[in-house]
Amino acid sequence: MAIRVGDSVEICCNEDGFLGSYYEAKIIAKQGKNKFLVEYKTLLKEDNEKELLKEVVEASTVRPLPPQINVSEFHVLEKVDAFDNDGWWVGRISGRAGYKYYVYFESSGDEFLYPFGSLRIHQEYENGQWIPANKRADT
Repeated sequence: MAIRVGDSVEICCNEDGFLGSYYEAKIIAKQGKNKFLVEYKTLLKEDNEKELLKEVVEASTVRPLPPQINVSEFHVLEKVDAFDNDGWWVGRISGRAGYKYYVYFESSGDEFLYPFGSLRIHQEYENGQWIPANKRADT
């Protein structure tokens, strides 16, 4: 799928402390062969917290928005994304407390409790297709 100006996308962040997190953004412009100018939907500028953050990102960090997968529950060790701190973070279900789930984040060693509505099945975008984590052989 070709990414075009105006598309809503997710940006994968690989900076220290943000490894494996994804942030929704809109493509504002193409910047050369392998870069895009994006405007984030949830991140604000540090110097003006009333204005959305815009930045140039590498094309390799950009992916389309994943399709929604409806589920009625999550299972222990299932790979999920948890919405926290304005973005989606990859983790694994480590337990359940009613309608809330504990999610363990391997990258930081942290575990937090999330309501069902703040979680989604983790998916990888490979060769133009979305593959749910529970369908991948290496998860």
